[in-house]
Amino acid sequence: MDLSVINPILLLAALMSAATPILLAATGELVVERAGVLNLGVEGMMIVGAIAGFIVAVNTGSPALGFIGAAAGGAVLSLLFVFLTQVALANQVASGLGLTLFGLGLSALMGQSYVGVKPPRMADLDLGPLSDIPVLGRILFSHDAMVYIGLLIVLGVWAGLKFTRAGLVLRAVGENHDAAHALGYKVKRIRTLAILFGGACAGMGGAYISLIRVPQWTEGMTAGVGWIALALVVFASWKPWRVLLGAYLFGGITQLQLNLQGAGVAIPVEYLAMSPYIVTIIVLVILSADKSRAPGSLGRIFHASH
Repeated sequence: MDLSVINPILLLAALMSAATPILLAATGELVVERAGVLNLGVEGMMIVGAIAGFIVAVNTGSPALGFIGAAAGGAVLSLLFVFLTQVALANQVASGLGLTLFGLGLSALMGQSYVGVKPPRMADLDLGPLSDIPVLGRILFSHDAMVYIGLLIVLGVWAGLKFTRAGLVLRAVGENHDAAHALGYKVKRIRTLAILFGGACAGMGGAYISLIRVPQWTEGMTAGVGWIALALVVFASWKPWRVLLGAYLFGGITQLQLNLQGAGVAIPVEYLAMSPYIVTIIVLVILSADKSRAPGSLGRIFHASH
């Protein structure tokens, strides 16, 4: 066992990259749930985004276009959830689970001819003198654009929910859709837009895995990240800054356990692989002890005739 091979600066830098897929997916799902909709199809939208982004990036040679394609792929799949839950008024839990199973099957079909193909590499952003700052430059300012876009999305969601009229309306729909409808707000339209946003974010999170984290396509490569994102939203008490903390904690422990495996620590690999999930859940359970309440209409079907 040689712990000296673990470089703390590289570990912290890798943490930001490792956290990005779950951060994107969880932030999108947070907006969906704040609108009063429970979409358990995050994993399905992520894996479809992963293959859609991969196909676009490989065929255009542009990772940036790949991420746009991934956002579109996730959003298009979320339209199926919109139809089931907002038009057909189907049960949200069953619809979300069906969406994940459908997404896993569809992505496997779409990706058959892309196994073993290498996607174009996304270059790190050149932030000039910021990247040259000792220690901090390597940790904070030497990443690809999607790391910073993920942070901007979290910031935008936090500010939007807290300070804008649109955010107030979204929260009102999530808390009491009947009262929001009585005030003249278009509940289904608002929820549809929230679901599309969540799908696009999940798609980009999936593409981050297939284009940057593990630059290749393998079937089922999201490996449960969508489910962790779902749990993260609940344990983070529907607060964006807690989602950010939880995602970075998960990313950090993930990177640490990979480094510990490489250092030959005498702990079974299976226990190390479990550790990110266990530690993240324990910390977020402690954080959520402030009894923050779920949105009042979460998971409830809205009947426009009310």
